[in-house]
Amino acid sequence: MAISQRMARAILLAPAGLWYAVLLVLPLIVVLVYSFGERGAAGGYAPAFTLAQYANLGARWTALQNTLLLAPAGTLAALLIAYPLAYFLALRVTARWRTTLLVLVIVPFWTSILIRSYAWIFLLGGRGIPQLLSDLGLGDLRLINTPFAVLVGIVYGYLPLMVFPIYVSLEKLDRRLLEAAGDLGAPPWRSFVQITLPLSLPGVATGSMLVFILLMGEYLIPQMLGGGKVFFVGNALVDLFLQSRNWAFGSALAVTLVAIMLVTVTLYMRFLKRIGAARDDVGLM
Repeated sequence: MAISQRMARAILLAPAGLWYAVLLVLPLIVVLVYSFGERGAAGGYAPAFTLAQYANLGARWTALQNTLLLAPAGTLAALLIAYPLAYFLALRVTARWRTTLLVLVIVPFWTSILIRSYAWIFLLGGRGIPQLLSDLGLGDLRLINTPFAVLVGIVYGYLPLMVFPIYVSLEKLDRRLLEAAGDLGAPPWRSFVQITLPLSLPGVATGSMLVFILLMGEYLIPQMLGGGKVFFVGNALVDLFLQSRNWAFGSALAVTLVAIMLVTVTLYMRFLKRIGAARDDVGLM
């Protein structure tokens, strides 16, 4: 009986395992091997075993720095905007309007990110918001092709991915806990800090990691709203693989990015364990 269960489990997991191995593990192995090679005479890859590509990562420090600064900043900004919105949708809106408002949150995803980025180019360009501020006598500001423009674009583009995990956590909240806290004399802010926030942290963690991981590999928004002046690692990889044709150096940069993400995911899993323990403590109170 035990053998048949193992066989059934293996058969069920085989398609997903094969898909995972071919489309994720194998490409990562190829990139890792390339990262220890050298650039060929005509570009591309030349077999070798050297750490020179990793030693040269400082040449792309600007891209790494922008990514490591703006990706967390964009994630935090999206969280600060998404949490009040998700809280309002889950706990303050009646069921009659909830579906309509949720649809409005996801409506931007119905339009290509390319078109939405072009819209922000107009809004942040010389004839958009800066022109309006100048007409109001508030000075001549430059918004487009700046880190601020990139930050606005990534927050706008990824906000729904932050809203929905938080909304799901808040929507599942047992409101009897809030009623009991009110009956015991707890003010609303204390109920939020001691009940609502701890129980919604799994959604916060999921949304934050989802947005952060995608932002670490972002290419289009920095390219369009940064105007070639605010590079992310994704932009550097496109340059190295398609223009400079330095596949070895590009692979080393990609492996470094993957290593950063692995560390992040590890910390994320530990954070989830602590959240689970804290949630259990709240449930036992």
